[in-house]
Amino acid sequence: MKAGASRAQRPVHGIVLLDKPAGLSSNQALQRVRRIFLAEKGGHTGALDPLATGLLPICLGEATKIAGLLLEGDKAYLARVRLGIETDTDDAEGRVLQELPIPALAPETVQAALLPFIGRIRQAPPRYSALKRDGEPLYRKARRGEEFEVPEREVEVHGIALRDLGADWLDLEVTCGSGTYIRSLARDLGRILGCGGHIAALRRLWVEPFHSPRMVTLEDLAERAQAGDADLHEALLPIEAGLSHWPRVHLDTAQALRLRQGQRFAVTAAEGPALALDPDGRALGLVDVAQGMLHARRLFQFTREH
Repeated sequence: MKAGASRAQRPVHGIVLLDKPAGLSSNQALQRVRRIFLAEKGGHTGALDPLATGLLPICLGEATKIAGLLLEGDKAYLARVRLGIETDTDDAEGRVLQELPIPALAPETVQAALLPFIGRIRQAPPRYSALKRDGEPLYRKARRGEEFEVPEREVEVHGIALRDLGADWLDLEVTCGSGTYIRSLARDLGRILGCGGHIAALRRLWVEPFHSPRMVTLEDLAERAQAGDADLHEALLPIEAGLSHWPRVHLDTAQALRLRQGQRFAVTAAEGPALALDPDGRALGLVDVAQGMLHARRLFQFTREH
C-alpha cells in the first residue's frame, strides 16, 4: 500500500498462487498475504510443512468457498530423500531415531523399490501431522511424548519418477492425490531399501488445476503493495481460475438475477455440478443441474473489490 493509506481490512476476492518460502508454516504464510492485501478473510488449500517450499494457493474473500475443492485436487512434488537416517518427524527437522548403513544403490534398484508405492496404496501418516484424533492434532500429542498408533489409510499415488541419485540421497518427482504424505513415502521407501530415510527438502510444483503456475513470492507481493493496488491486484487470480476444470453454465442477465435470488429454473445444460457465469463471464456460484433444472449449491457474494 502507498504511504498514508488506511490499514483497515477490506473485502478482497481471488486466489494468490504463493511460492511459500521455507521456514514458515502455511498459516503464517496465509496471514502475511492477508496483511499485504489487507484482506478481511482468507484461507489456504492444504498445508505445506515449514520445511517445504512451492505452490500454496491462498484464497481470499469469496474464494475461500472453493478452498475445499482445491484441497481435494491432485498435486505434484519434488522431494529430496536423505538416506541412512530416520527421524521422529520423517523430515530433517526431527530428532534422529536411528542411523543405518547405506548400501550401494543402482537406479534400477531404487526404481524397483518405488513400484509398490504407485497406485492405490495404504500409508501411515507421520506422527507429527495435523491430522486430528479426539479433536486434537497428532503433532501436539507427539510433542507431549504420548504413545499412540497412527492407523494406515488409503491414498492415491499416480506416479513417481527418480530424478537423481547420490551416495546418500535421491530426488523424486511425485504426482499424487489429496491426503498423501511425502514424508511417509520417504520413510517407507528408506525401510524397503534397508537404510531408512527422511525428507531433506520438499517443493510443491503444482496443485490441480494450476498445472503450470506463475507463482509469486511474499517479497514480490510486498513490492507490488508499495507500488499501489493496481500492481498488487495483478497477482490476484479470479475465482473462475480455480474452477477451470469445472463445466460451465452461461446465464443471461435475467437468469443471473434469478440465481442470485435463490430461484430454480430450467436450463439447457449437461447434468451435474457446474460453475454458473454471468453475461460478463464472472463466477456467480456453484450450481447443480438435474432433470433440466438449475439450482444453487453455493453462491458468491462479491463486493466492489472483485
